[in-house]
Amino acid sequence: MKVLITGGAGFIGSTIASAFAERGVTPVVLDSLVTGRQQFTEGRIFYQGDIGDGALVDEIFRAHPEIAVTVHCAALIVVPDSMADPQRYYRVNLARTLDLAGHLLRNGCDRMIFASTAGMYRPEPDLSVSETSALEPQNPYTRSKMMAELMLEDFTRAYALRVVSLRYLNPIGADPRLRTGLQSSKPTHALGKMIESYERGVPFTITGVDWETRDGTAIRDYIHVWDIARAFYEAAVRFDSIIPPVRAAERQPGYQVINLGTGDGTTVRELVDAFREVVGEGFRAEEAPARPGDVVGAFVNPVKAWELLRWKPEYTIEDAIRHSLQWAERRRDLDVA
Repeated sequence: MKVLITGGAGFIGSTIASAFAERGVTPVVLDSLVTGRQQFTEGRIFYQGDIGDGALVDEIFRAHPEIAVTVHCAALIVVPDSMADPQRYYRVNLARTLDLAGHLLRNGCDRMIFASTAGMYRPEPDLSVSETSALEPQNPYTRSKMMAELMLEDFTRAYALRVVSLRYLNPIGADPRLRTGLQSSKPTHALGKMIESYERGVPFTITGVDWETRDGTAIRDYIHVWDIARAFYEAAVRFDSIIPPVRAAERQPGYQVINLGTGDGTTVRELVDAFREVVGEGFRAEEAPARPGDVVGAFVNPVKAWELLRWKPEYTIEDAIRHSLQWAERRRDLDVA
């Protein structure tokens, strides 16, 4: 069995490729390398190009007719960038997904696993989100993902395409074997800022300490990237039980949304405590008021993932922190080389 992974030279896509390979499934990587890294494709079947290039996609399926599932990770994902240049985000995340879906249909590939975001939900009063939560995306990135999903769902009603959408929030960590990790040396999420503060020997700033959470600090659903990769593998091997093939005459939508998460999330203060567990009590943090645009956050209810995928996170926050620190050192070595 082979699986096509778009964006397979990126942080999440490359980790998914490793998870499949370790379980005997051959990944075929398609990546433009606009944000992906060439090193992440070493040892893989790799095609450099755009997912909208129909001739290239046709070439891939001619060479690899055993491809049973397409894992679609290729996307732009930085929220501030999406607000500064929404046209680019809609072109890449929406229009290119439209092109790719057509290419897959033409080549008889009827299974897609879509890497999406739980950031499109409106949190419930307890700050949880589930598959039945209202959709209320707050920026062009999350809107582009929601629009792509609505489009794909329409496709499943009209054409021989089935789609499983996996939605999650905050991937952190690295491949535990340190083959791949975050491409950026300056990640903007809280853990990235903690690592930067730790390396510089300055206090980390907790912005906002009076939110309505269990300790007053904002909450996020941090999940180890390897756990996310395992979920994609489980979705692939269980695909036909999640969405059974249907006869064309039945015209039933072959679309399923599954959220990935921890079930309770991690507050910023809890993340600081976990960071100290890994690096020592000398790590300092200071408090400051919330900044304009800061939000309280949300966490994911993962019950459906357990029911359909038999999946739940295995790595702890401390594991993710440890792997992130190890990867930061490994990335510097790669960049120097």
